[in-house]
Amino acid sequence: MSSTAYRGTEYRSRQERGFAGRYDGRRESIEWLDHLSRLFDTAFVLPGTNIRYGIEAILRLIPGVGDVAASALSAFLLYQAYRLGVPRHLFLRMLANVATEGIVGSVPFLGDAFDVAFRANRRNVRLLREHFERAGQL
Repeated sequence: MSSTAYRGTEYRSRQERGFAGRYDGRRESIEWLDHLSRLFDTAFVLPGTNIRYGIEAILRLIPGVGDVAASALSAFLLYQAYRLGVPRHLFLRMLANVATEGIVGSVPFLGDAFDVAFRANRRNVRLLREHFERAGQL
């Protein structure tokens, strides 16, 4: 076992630490993505109702640019899922959720209501969590 000292701390490779092929800190990453998805989809409550909406719903009210910006936020969550090493079929399902929200969300008014109800980011984080729990990796 070889290790290298750097500024008083010992560095060992992933194989030496026993993490070969496994993402270290997966639980923390999914908790962070869960927090972001709540911010994107359900952070606020419409006063006098029980309707929850997030930053994406507010962004989508801005014609054109808002839809692109909201989809970019969802794409960031997809990128993080890719980094966590999700299987291709799960990634494609998550991508379909984001594409559905983006396409239907571009329709004025109806799309905004769909975005509030569909919550693609919350769905995707739930899929991530279920996958890793089922695989015993959480």
